[in-house]
Amino acid sequence: MTDYDPFFRGGAGASLTDLPVVIGQLGQSLDGRVATPTGDSKYIGSACALDHLHRLRAAADGVLVGMGTVEADDPLLNVRRVPGPNPARIVLDPSGRLDPKARCLMEDGARRIVLRRPGVTSPLPEGVESLTVPADREGRLAVHAILSVLAAAGLRRILVEGGPATLAAFIDAGAIDRMHIVVSPVILGSGRTGLDLRPIMSLREALRPASQVSVFPDGDVLFVCDMRTGDSRHETERTDPGLQLSGQTSALAERPVHPDGDPVRLHHDAGAGG
Repeated sequence: MTDYDPFFRGGAGASLTDLPVVIGQLGQSLDGRVATPTGDSKYIGSACALDHLHRLRAAADGVLVGMGTVEADDPLLNVRRVPGPNPARIVLDPSGRLDPKARCLMEDGARRIVLRRPGVTSPLPEGVESLTVPADREGRLAVHAILSVLAAAGLRRILVEGGPATLAAFIDAGAIDRMHIVVSPVILGSGRTGLDLRPIMSLREALRPASQVSVFPDGDVLFVCDMRTGDSRHETERTDPGLQLSGQTSALAERPVHPDGDPVRLHHDAGAGG
């Protein structure tokens, strides 16, 4: 299995702040959909894309999702398709509506963490950690406060899996170090979009992260986007000179058709210059 640790190096937690390194992961169709109008989403991505997701989970300290994802998919959020440890499972539940029987709360030796607004209480299974996070003006958990709480809990590498609203909140807050976006060669035509960020008035305001692109053996395309570059909406001095992924991509490219689904045919800096 390819070493995925380099994906979690060189971000916020390793440079100018005490916040964790954060990777966002999104799988979508050619037309940017993550589910049909009925909510069917299993699975838009290929087997290789699912393996990639599970490798990211195994390399993370914690995997984070919002309530919409828990209610729609009831995910396990553990590592099954590849060797590796299970990360802590983190659920954003600002209003306390999380079902205690949700599968992500099942005991399996991994930490289970629920983040809520101050004063919100509801039953949780034994052993589940309930942590308080301040809310923003809209009543949502404040993104940078989330990361501060997770850092205090000892989590340094966070994988944000979704859903779309949670990913958008983290991107809009400038809290994602890297995005892993897998595009599958399928067209849904309608349904839920993968990202719905706050509107921009000009293309000059668009995010243009430096990216590396690879193709999985079964056809899905992976974009690894450095969200700390080419970002006109979140001016920052945080650079990532160690990222370049030279070691990571060369390791992937050395095995172009490996049966465990490592990507092949890499192209660098796609979209960085428009």
